This record gives sequence, structure tokens and C-alpha cells, in this order.
Amino acid sequence: MKVLPHKLIHEFLEFSAEKYPDKVALIHEDVRATYAEINAKANALAQYLVDAGIQTGDRVVMILENSLDYVVGYYGTLKTGAVIVPLSTDLKPDGLNPLLAELEPAALITSKRFDRLLKVTDQTFIRKLIKINNIDFFSGLKKSIKNSKIKIQNSALACIIYTSGSTGKPKGVMLSHANIVANVDSICQYLKLTEKDIQMVVLPFFYVMGKSLLNTHFAVGGTVVLNNKFAYPASVLQQMAEEKVTGFSGVPSTYAYLLHRSPLEKYRDKLPALRYCSQAGGHMARQIKEELPKILPEHTKIFIMYGATEAGARLTYLEPDQYHEKIDSIGKAIPNVSLNVLDKKGGTLKQGNTGELVAKGDNIFMGYWKDSEATERALDEHSYHTGDTGYQDDEGFFYVTGRKDDLIKVGGHRINPQEVEDALVATELVIEAAVLGVPDDLLGNRLVALAVSKNGEVSEQVIMAACHDRLPKYKMPESIRLIHSLPKHPSGKVNKSSCVELLMN
Repeated sequence: MKVLPHKLIHEFLEFSAEKYPDKVALIHEDVRATYAEINAKANALAQYLVDAGIQTGDRVVMILENSLDYVVGYYGTLKTGAVIVPLSTDLKPDGLNPLLAELEPAALITSKRFDRLLKVTDQTFIRKLIKINNIDFFSGLKKSIKNSKIKIQNSALACIIYTSGSTGKPKGVMLSHANIVANVDSICQYLKLTEKDIQMVVLPFFYVMGKSLLNTHFAVGGTVVLNNKFAYPASVLQQMAEEKVTGFSGVPSTYAYLLHRSPLEKYRDKLPALRYCSQAGGHMARQIKEELPKILPEHTKIFIMYGATEAGARLTYLEPDQYHEKIDSIGKAIPNVSLNVLDKKGGTLKQGNTGELVAKGDNIFMGYWKDSEATERALDEHSYHTGDTGYQDDEGFFYVTGRKDDLIKVGGHRINPQEVEDALVATELVIEAAVLGVPDDLLGNRLVALAVSKNGEVSEQVIMAACHDRLPKYKMPESIRLIHSLPKHPSGKVNKSSCVELLMN
């Protein structure tokens, strides 16, 4: 059932600007921008892009950190009918150049912060370079409160979001206006978002989960608070208290560090407005799930969510009242999405049997940009093959058991690294861990772990001894290397490729 009137992504901004023109939509450091102000700037940018020759279907790449400029660039580009391609602010030239060659963008919107990157980047494929984070840029544009009249079909490609590439070459996920609008509608329904909601955003907008935080709250006329300094969590918590934040969202590492490297417990009574916390972005260890309710305000609900870039963000959620009873579950499908467990031949498996999780809904992506082979592997008559294995229990709740391609073969055993990582965290000596397979002539692979200890005094031997009570011998890591923090993608997800490189050095 549709609850939102929008058909196009930029209508989230336009409708709220009409309904709540003077309401603060975005807070970032000293900036407090209203819906009317943001929409006017987005309109001005859209006209500037059109005058510069940007046409419907053109790709416009954006490399910006979370800011007012990002929001203006995002919605302003979409108003032209062009395709917005937000790229990671962590890209290096050897990662950026192939993407630019693949995209052939009509424009690149960025800021002076990335001048050094651009100097060593091949700009052959870019028609126009736009830097929008200076005082003169917007003051030089024609002011306009009139929304674009360009006709755009909601089935048209709106956004290309690149996967992290942690399991290979990054793939450009093509999402239409209809895909994203459908998912935003579903998320707003199950989170019961309203114009009264104030969301703290610490995840980057170029990451699909960060993007959904922006879209959902602009869709209902809420407020987003941007804080790009999660490395200093005390400042984030202080701002959450000051701004009376109602929602906080993060990936597993976000909550691991909130639990063990932040003064969250001291702020427990200072967050009376915090209505909920939501988690997605991969599996979160059970130990963290058990500790989190003890340290959050008693009234704060926890939503465990599951999704993928290919789903425009979300596929399932676990109702907070089922949190303890179904703590290992990813919940049930969100509104307007169906999820099934299929065998290798595409047959539906009975409850309790493990197979691949396959999803269908209006939010499912159009395919991968210029990668027909990958598209054919992911999309078929059953819709989207997630690549995750799992099962459904007799009450209809889904569980993820791992990824089809993540099992590590050690001797005659196939080992799920997630299980070993959970065991390490369950010792309560480790904040987070990454378990890897190192090639071995005799066994095929040896299990090795990188781990972040809760305190600097604990030794590898002590952690190994604690693991012996939780794992059979064949699942025990051969060694554990303690490090200060695990390498991460800008989204906060653990970067397994960088972990391997770190291990080999």
C-alpha cells in the first residue's frame, strides 16, 4: 500500500519544500538549511546544468562528503533528468580512472578538497568539471523557486551506485526513480517516520544506506543532522542530545565502537528523544546485539535490517518487539517485497531448509551498468539473487547463514568465517574480528584472524584459550593478529581485501 505521493526522487524535496518551506531540513556544523532554501539552490543548479548542456540520461558524477552541497548536487542533478553517480570520497586515481572511463560522465561535481585527486585523474571522459563548495558558485547562479518542468518517467534510470568491490571489481548498480521511491515508501511505513523525526547521519550518502536516510526523511519532511566525525563519538552523542535526535543508524562496526569506544552509557539519560536505532550493512555479532539494549535508553527500539545496494537499500526488518526472541533473525520482508529461499534449480524450499535468499519487489534494481554477464547472474525470472544463503523458520522469520562464495575450505571442512568471527567477539575480549583463509599446500587454506581487542593488555594466547570453549578444533584460527582497528570501506563495512593485504605485509 502506497503512503507517499511521490513518483520521482527529487519530489521528496519539492513536496516537503511546499509543505514545510521554513522548516530546518538539514543541520551540518554551523549550517541550518530550510526546505525552501535547499530546493531553491537545487533548482538553480538544475538550470545551470541544463544551460551547460546536461541532458536526460547523461551521467553526472559527484564526489563530495556529506554536506549541504551534496544534498543540493544530488537533488539538483535529478531534476534535470540526468543520472546521478555518487562515488566514494576515498577513491584513489587507480580506482577512479576506470569508473570515469566506464561512465563517460557529462559532468563531475566536486569540491576543492579533491583537487589533489583530480590533478592525477584522467579527465578525458568528463565534459564539464563543477566545483560547488565555494561562496561564489551559488551566488552566481540564477535564483529560482520554480521546480523543473522536464518530463521524467519514473521508470527512468536515476542513480548508479557502485558496490564496494570487496569481492571483486566494483559493479554499478542501476536504480530507477521507481526503485528508490518504492523502497523509501516501504521504509517510511515500517519505521513510522513523520515530519517530527530527526535523523543523525554518520554514514556517507554515497553508500546506499546513507542515501536512504536522506531520502526517507526528506520524503516525510523530517530533519537530517550530518556529523562526519564519528571517529570522535563523544561529539556525535553530544549533538544527538542537543538536537533531540529521534533516530540513529549504523553498520555493525558503528555499534561495536559505540559500545566499547564511546561514552554512550553516560549519555543514556540524555537521549530522551531517541525513538529508535537501526542496523544494516551486514551481519552483527550476537554479543553486540545482547549488549546494545543494556546501554541504550530503555525506551529506544532497535530495528535489525537486511538489504543490498541492488534493493535500493532494504529487503527485510525485524520488529523491535521480536528483538530478543528472534535475535539471530533478519526478520521478515518489508512492505511490498517478497523473499523466498530457493534451491540451486530455482525451486522453493520448505521452512527450515537452507538455500539462496531471492527477493522480488518494485525496489529491485534494473541491472549492472555495462555488465550484462553479472546482470544475468543476479536477475532472472525469480528476480534478485542476493548471493546470501539462509532459511526461514516455522514462524516465517528469515535467517542468513552466510554467502555462497564466502566459505573457506580447510582440509576436508568448509568453514563459514562469520561463525568464527562471532566466536571471537563472544569471548568479550574482542571488539571486532575478520577471519581469512591463507593458502596452504597441505590444507588448502589456513584460518587466520585479525582482531581488535577491548584493551591493549589482552594477549593472543588468552583470546585463543577463550575460543577453545566455543569452537571445535577444526574451526580454530591458527593464529590471531591483534591490531588497532580493522580496515574499513568508507561505509564502515570491513574491507576484507585490505585485511588480506595487511596480513601479508
